[in-house]
Amino acid sequence: MILAGDVGGTKCNLALFSESGGKLNLVYSHRFASKEFGKFDLIVKEFTRLAAPHLVNDKIYAAGFGIAGPVIHGQVRATNLPWIVEAAQLKEQIQVEQIELMNDLGAWGHSLQHLAPEDFCILNPGKPEHGGTRALLAAGTGLGESILVWNNCRYHVVPSEGGHSDFAPHSEQQIELLRFMRRRYPQVSWELILSGRGFRTIHEFLSPNIRHASFEDPDSDPAPEITRNGLNKSCRTCADTLDLWTSIYGAEAGNLALKVLALGGVYVAGGIAVKILEKIKDGAFAAAFKDKWHFEGMLSNIPVSVVLNETAPLLGAAYEAYAALAK
Repeated sequence: MILAGDVGGTKCNLALFSESGGKLNLVYSHRFASKEFGKFDLIVKEFTRLAAPHLVNDKIYAAGFGIAGPVIHGQVRATNLPWIVEAAQLKEQIQVEQIELMNDLGAWGHSLQHLAPEDFCILNPGKPEHGGTRALLAAGTGLGESILVWNNCRYHVVPSEGGHSDFAPHSEQQIELLRFMRRRYPQVSWELILSGRGFRTIHEFLSPNIRHASFEDPDSDPAPEITRNGLNKSCRTCADTLDLWTSIYGAEAGNLALKVLALGGVYVAGGIAVKILEKIKDGAFAAAFKDKWHFEGMLSNIPVSVVLNETAPLLGAAYEAYAALAK
């Protein structure tokens, strides 16, 4: 059996996979609310308790965890949680010698070759170059970015913390948004906008006097209400918020494509893109992606796809743990 985890600031998905002929099959999975646990070890302990009936006489041979945060010397300090996850500690707790810790975008990246065609929504078919570098970004609780480089055998995932680099406004309106946010934050990163929290920030920037029910509850996340109102056009400010957010997302996807010369394609992952897929597909994202002056023609030829399978990081983490067994 292979244990895999997709560890984010909002939720943690853990799963058991069995192996047959080199293919991994899901046996059991469970979702946990991240903030209900003081540390990741407690989630793993609870999962192993719940999963015990599915193990029967089998055992866990390897485990892989994709975690939102940089992996340094077998340790991850989670970006959006007060957690430190250590491979050595997990080995001792679950009695598994092979533990693979990876950035959450690494887990997404390792999944791409194992997904079915129906797991992708193609925004631009483009003309992919065989073995060309790929770019991956995912907006959710935070913004993850990663690079996939071909090594003549398979794609190797290069981790990045590009979501925390400085936001670069693309229009006069976005320059004003930057000024608005600089009054609140010491640094305005892409993640502050291209994440769930960014929807309320943009809404308050556009119309500070318009508020919704979810704004009044400090424990509530306004993003679902804003995106829902924006998609059904019931609130003009929400619709404008969605427009601006999507354009900024497309612009940063284009930036990443240029920085790594992603001739193998750009993949948009994370929970937000799937939830607002109709908006992502309406052309605003693609227009902002290509709007790079002399490089519009090149970017028009780069394939762009949305990853629809939100359990993909579990699969990627599991396959990376499985691959480690053969090393």
